[in-house]
Amino acid sequence: MPGTEFDVLRELVARRRDVRRFQTRPIGSDILDDIFHLVEGAPSVGNSQPWRWVQVDGSEARAKVKSSFQAANEAARKAVPEDRQGLYANLKLAGLDEAPLQLAVFCDTQTTQGSGLGRQTQPEALHYSVACAIMIFWLAAKARGLGVGWVSILNPSDISDCLDVPASWDLIAYLCVGYPEDEHYDPELERYGWQDRVWSRHHVIKR
Repeated sequence: MPGTEFDVLRELVARRRDVRRFQTRPIGSDILDDIFHLVEGAPSVGNSQPWRWVQVDGSEARAKVKSSFQAANEAARKAVPEDRQGLYANLKLAGLDEAPLQLAVFCDTQTTQGSGLGRQTQPEALHYSVACAIMIFWLAAKARGLGVGWVSILNPSDISDCLDVPASWDLIAYLCVGYPEDEHYDPELERYGWQDRVWSRHHVIKR
């Protein structure tokens, strides 16, 4: 890859943060169309494209999602060491009240597209494919000035039930999307003292 393209990618990745603080202004449909057009180019096992995106607009559904988050978040707070519970309680871990766009992203585990190619030995590759699509979405959103926050502190069955999706769909992510209040190069969890990012090659193991 030429240096200029790599530099653009490096900057995009550096600015890709998990956003929890959003402006409430809406996102243009043309911008979303551009982003989802790129997402369809994400890699997927056997060209299965198993991602299913549910746009959560209804106030009742959003209220149920928020209720699930609050219950799971309180349980998670109690599970951390006692000396860190106060720090945990002060973290903002979701933008559910502000984000104008909310997406539940599922994996269709029974999709017939791709005819099962590549899934016989690693059926979980379907889920990995959806994760790849989410990252393409995240980077494309950042390139259009949007922020994305992945809310993992939820009960997946709560989300599947309130959105009435097929039983064969597994929840992979719940995303809050919108224009960020501000931008940072460092992760919010690092800024607020939860965990520093480790920049090293120690995660690469040679055999």
